[in-house]
Amino acid sequence: MCRMCMPEWLPAIAAHRRNMQYKKGEQVFKEGDPVSGIYYVYRGSVKIHKHWGEEKELIVRFARQGDIFGHRGFGTDSLYPISATALESLEVCYIDQDFFYATLRTNTELLFELMLFYAQELQESEKNMRDLAHMSVKGRLASVLLKLKEKFGVNEKGFVAIRLSRQDIAAFAGTTYETVFRLMTTFSQENIVSVSGKDISILNDEKLMQFAKERS
Repeated sequence: MCRMCMPEWLPAIAAHRRNMQYKKGEQVFKEGDPVSGIYYVYRGSVKIHKHWGEEKELIVRFARQGDIFGHRGFGTDSLYPISATALESLEVCYIDQDFFYATLRTNTELLFELMLFYAQELQESEKNMRDLAHMSVKGRLASVLLKLKEKFGVNEKGFVAIRLSRQDIAAFAGTTYETVFRLMTTFSQENIVSVSGKDISILNDEKLMQFAKERS
């Protein structure tokens, strides 16, 4: 937002933005809350999720430093269709909806980039829905592990630089905890991944890519 706005608009952003902190596990907003604004991640990471059936959860995406979230609530409906929960200590920059709309009307470059971002998100959402319908569970888990590595990178020890519970991995892959536990054990035994608690190291990217191309 600061990079793509006109320089003379930056004082207005400084006057309207709010820095907010959340603890690990704390909800930023929940599904069904009134839409209030948009969030930019300064530090930490957050999961974007929604109800999937009566008691299940589906993780739609993750946001990390430099990403935005809360934008899925903008439109004709005034309620958030998703929830956002901090995965670790989280610091965000919050911009209220009215000022954000005024910013878009005034700064065409930001509006254009946001349009491209929405188009990319729509394509990704459609691909994820196709994967849920046609990809094997093993393929979905393989795809999830590759996406996490691409999104968060690896740390100095070679582990994917985000520590997720098996339940969160299951919610991202659209399957159950038990299935993730069983498949991760198999992947580990076949030296495709290395697991230490919540830390995961991918040892064979090509094998995971092969699984991700399989269809049920």
